[in-house]
Amino acid sequence: MQYMMMFYETETECAKRESPTEAGAYWGAWNAYIGAMYEAGIVVKGDGLLPPSAATTVRLANGERQVQDGPVAATKEQLGGYFVIDVPDLDAALAWAARSPNLTDGSTELRPVLPPLQS
Repeated sequence: MQYMMMFYETETECAKRESPTEAGAYWGAWNAYIGAMYEAGIVVKGDGLLPPSAATTVRLANGERQVQDGPVAATKEQLGGYFVIDVPDLDAALAWAARSPNLTDGSTELRPVLPPLQS
């Protein structure tokens, strides 16, 4: 079964990506985690994301398209990246999510991926 794992981080944690003193440890933890997932053969697809300031949100209001720069929700966590993994069941997905480096300051959301439509 395929699950999307979405990694949420605090703004402080995400800033470590660019920090001269903290980037090495930050990326080292993520590279080890991602390497383990690839070695286990469970990765279908995955990407890191630029910070929310690079986001654009589109809504339709009264039939008119509204475009807003940046994130819409004021939250303490931001989506930092995702992977789609293929594992036997939710327990296996939970085990992988529990190993993600963002859990000390953030969270990892798991969602089953809809199966392809049958025609």
